[in-house]
Amino acid sequence: MNWITNYVRPKINSLFSRRETPDNLWTKCPECGTMLFHRELAENLNVCSNCDHHMAISPRERFTALFDGGIFTEVKVPEPIADPLHFRDQKKYPDRLKAAQKASGEREAMLVAEGEIARTPIVAVAQDFSFMAGSMGMFVGNAMIAAAQTAVKHKRPLVVFTAAGGARMQEGILSLMQMPRTTVAVQMVREARLPYITVLTHPTTGGVTASYAMLGDVQMAEPNALICFAGPRVIEQTIREKLPEGFQRAEYLLDHGMLDRVTHRKELRDELVTILRMLTGQPPAIKGELSAPAAK
Repeated sequence: MNWITNYVRPKINSLFSRRETPDNLWTKCPECGTMLFHRELAENLNVCSNCDHHMAISPRERFTALFDGGIFTEVKVPEPIADPLHFRDQKKYPDRLKAAQKASGEREAMLVAEGEIARTPIVAVAQDFSFMAGSMGMFVGNAMIAAAQTAVKHKRPLVVFTAAGGARMQEGILSLMQMPRTTVAVQMVREARLPYITVLTHPTTGGVTASYAMLGDVQMAEPNALICFAGPRVIEQTIREKLPEGFQRAEYLLDHGMLDRVTHRKELRDELVTILRMLTGQPPAIKGELSAPAAK
């Protein structure tokens, strides 16, 4: 019996336990530590069902939840000069780009799309924090300009979802030049008298905060999003004082007049529809599920 118990049974069990199990079936909430099943997490728009923590969500996942029927059309963004400064730190810049493209499945840190939400046509832009921390390089500048031009051409509101660690150091001064470029893009939308709405997600920092992120006609944010130019740790080290609780978080900025709304991700679409239709002089949207827009 010992031979059967100690050898045969473990051998049989090992044969049946060798089935491949995907590594990404469960996600641990970074806030409360709850293990969340991937399908339930996706259905909840990457929001923890236990503590309501808003985790990162990719631009494509966001757009699928945002647009009617999950249908949207990508707007082509002009490709910038590759590696203009021939920058190298521990890796060459082109190698870092290839690694980010492979990991994220996207070609750059920003996605531009057009479609309808509750039959309201819009142009939407979303940053991908998983792509080199959503950093603002020349491609992001090109994307904002392409989005603004598309919005003006089709007379559609522009909605921008920000998530960035700031400017992209591998592009140096060329990255910082995207701050005035994106500001000009926003001004194009304003001059066309079209709504420009920003939704600041966690985190939105650096040159992105100092440019297009804080120029919205209406400025919204997701709960507990970090929104700042310099981070709280840098400020504490500089002034050598303890900062207030929740400093630079969305709720703090709302209380101090820098935001108009802090909205849960699951309620964001309905609020955007209401605001957009008010700003464009349209009647309120019909509540309930809408079929996908007809193919044109």
